[in-house]
Amino acid sequence: MSNAIHKIPTVSNEKVLDYRPGGKEKEEVLAEIARLKSVKTAIPMIIDGKEVYSRTKINVAAPHEIHHNLGYYTKGSTAHVKDAIAAAKRAKQDWMHMAFSDRAAIFLKAADLIVGPRRAYFNACTMMAQSKNIYQAEIDAIAELADFLRFNVQYASDMYAQQPASAPGIWNSLEYRPLEGFVFALTPFNFTAISGNLPCAPALMGNTVVWKPSESQIYSAIAVMNILIEAGLPAGVINLIYPDGPAAGKVIFNDKDFAGLHFTGSTGVFNSLWQTIGSNLSKYKSYPRIVGETGGKDFVVAHSSADAEQLAVALLRGSFEYQGQKCSAASRAYIPKSLWPDVKKRLLADMKTLKMGSVEDFSNFINAVIDAKAYKKITGYISAVSRSKDAKIIAGGNYSDKEGYFVQPTVIQAKDPMYRTMCEEIFGPVLTVHVYNDDKFAEILQIVDSTSPYALTGAIFAQDRAAVVEASKALEFAAGNFYINDKPTGAVVGQQPFGGARGSGTNDKAGSILNLYRWVSPRTVKENFVAPRDYRYPFLGE
Repeated sequence: MSNAIHKIPTVSNEKVLDYRPGGKEKEEVLAEIARLKSVKTAIPMIIDGKEVYSRTKINVAAPHEIHHNLGYYTKGSTAHVKDAIAAAKRAKQDWMHMAFSDRAAIFLKAADLIVGPRRAYFNACTMMAQSKNIYQAEIDAIAELADFLRFNVQYASDMYAQQPASAPGIWNSLEYRPLEGFVFALTPFNFTAISGNLPCAPALMGNTVVWKPSESQIYSAIAVMNILIEAGLPAGVINLIYPDGPAAGKVIFNDKDFAGLHFTGSTGVFNSLWQTIGSNLSKYKSYPRIVGETGGKDFVVAHSSADAEQLAVALLRGSFEYQGQKCSAASRAYIPKSLWPDVKKRLLADMKTLKMGSVEDFSNFINAVIDAKAYKKITGYISAVSRSKDAKIIAGGNYSDKEGYFVQPTVIQAKDPMYRTMCEEIFGPVLTVHVYNDDKFAEILQIVDSTSPYALTGAIFAQDRAAVVEASKALEFAAGNFYINDKPTGAVVGQQPFGGARGSGTNDKAGSILNLYRWVSPRTVKENFVAPRDYRYPFLGE
């Protein structure tokens, strides 16, 4: 039995490799992609540490190469959901009572495997499954996922160290117990790191988890699950299943031991889940924790003192990296009339140089959107512009699904600041710009704040500090992550904890200690070393 007080290894952000031409890392990733394409992968569910298949096979293809079959996964049923819950319950006692140093070691080892011998594999899986170019995959599946795993260990250690004061003769302590029951992790397609963090954060704190990833991300989700098993995760701690959402919800939200939901996805789905949980409160042993990061209609607002070149670059990167499929992507911009000609010239000139195509060609900045449903939604917004008197396409606007779900980066200029593409979440490579009179800066800030129900990310560009102060104050509740002279994407774990409020979620800040607090149920313990032997207090001697 170890009686060591373990010191967590020093944590720092994982370096993002740049994959310059001719580098060894580039060749390793391309070789791994070739290997993945040469086989048809059968992707199992993982329940109680065992591979589980069903009879219903669903083919998997890369969004940018829809006619090439990468393999298949098998559809889960309500029976699989019940099995996963039962496995999580069986694993709970041993897992929650395992020493924190042992739990932590699993996730620290997983991080080192990801950034070390499995780096090319993790990048290749994410590039193929989610159609990310190498740089976006490296940021996501390598650096951010490793950062989540490592920083969470540090945050948990810091949490456990927070203890109450003790009076003479008394020893007070605070125990950070896991929740009483199991946690349901419902994860999105767009980030392998988020998909991994949502089940791993509660698990680190001693919870057991049922994990349902987006069907569009299963190909890389199994890579995360396998790396956790390789790192020593015990059977039943995290159970990976692929049922339909309603099938999962029907079982999970009616179980008395349902203790928490860790969610990233659409606002509409989150609202529905919250309503279901609320209507079932009488069934639960405890009030479930509900943690969610949902939609966004993220903004860039420029002051007349802004640097046009910096603004143009921020709009291009913030709007079109990963095809605009980031919760934080810039999708609406407000630019003063005096600045617009210069910004427009620079932005459109840069957009002409953007290449679009397969992730295997590292010169492609743009790849495919995730699936046919997303393609139809995004192109519907673009085609509607031609019928509007309030908006026009000034760049891009083309699309094709012949070989993959390709949508050209598109810029719309809207006369009306309330035009639908200024207000509604599109989740694709579409930026809408509204040009305003320079003397209307204060008014435009109010429009920015009130246009959408979301409050996830936003940015102000200005050299005039008074304008920065004015915007920061006016937009205080418009974004949970607020950027000054920078694009509103690219939050880094440990540097910019991520999350928003209003219709964008519960703002529990993934990548910070705030999120981990949601997965514990503290117990205060008071020990009296010398207990009283007489009930009488001194004042009774009067």
